[in-house]
Amino acid sequence: MIFRIIFLFFLATVSKSVAQQTADNIVIPKIENPRFELNRGPRVFIDHKHNNFHQILGRFKPFADLLKADGYQLDSILDYNKLQSNDILVISNPIHPNNIRNWRQPIYNAFSDEDILHIESWVKKGGKLLLIADHMPFAGAANALGYQFGFDFCDGFAQLTKETNNSPDIFDFGNNRLLDSEITDGNFGKKLKSITTFTGSSFTIPEKAKGILKFNKEDVCLAPEVAWQFREDTKEMNLENSFQGAILNYEKGKLAVFGEAAMFTAQTITNNSGTFKFGFHAENAPNNVDFIRNLMYWLSLNEKNK
Repeated sequence: MIFRIIFLFFLATVSKSVAQQTADNIVIPKIENPRFELNRGPRVFIDHKHNNFHQILGRFKPFADLLKADGYQLDSILDYNKLQSNDILVISNPIHPNNIRNWRQPIYNAFSDEDILHIESWVKKGGKLLLIADHMPFAGAANALGYQFGFDFCDGFAQLTKETNNSPDIFDFGNNRLLDSEITDGNFGKKLKSITTFTGSSFTIPEKAKGILKFNKEDVCLAPEVAWQFREDTKEMNLENSFQGAILNYEKGKLAVFGEAAMFTAQTITNNSGTFKFGFHAENAPNNVDFIRNLMYWLSLNEKNK
């Protein structure tokens, strides 16, 4: 377990101050064939209702800019009553007020019962939900909403077992972590051979869900009492039959669940050791832009027009 703690401690020294973790002001790669005409695509709302760590003008701005370039209409949302049946709702890293700048157990549920029931009802009627819950405390804060649909998060730090520890997690067919799906099989563009993530959480999935990013039994989730503080007795769970990405058709609607947020955006983290890139602009994430576009397009489609 020591080598895993060393790796996570390395990331912790990079990520120690969230004030230094910022969205990159990047030029979005030119999209040769946008999915939709400019500002004529489906409406995408990014949740701002739950003290979200990733918001539309903050750490999720590169994500929003990429979707705008693909033709989607982007806005933030505080009132779920605005949602229509074909809209896409993106909830990334919600957190309860009790855990803001207090990333230690207990981790409180970020959602009211009313919100959870409203979201589930909306998805059943045709809504499209992308739920992203990163490493502790965000997985714990989002678990009640995920569990409503049959997903159960490990509120910790999940990672692949790999030869080079101080590196992102690369899910590919060669290491049996990337599963074939309509998101990756070339149905929406080029076939994707790998997807890169940057230290997130894990979850189990309901029977009818389709896994995309899968852990193996030698992979682990470390669940400390305090985020980024690892000890020899830190709880460790093997991740056999666990995932970091999955999709689900849910009655008339759709759901995509992911356990890592940086993969969807472009961030830099600066500390005394330098500046580090985490996200779809990183050299070791060459397929993430195509993956994001494919996933959002899948969400936008109704089953009858797939």
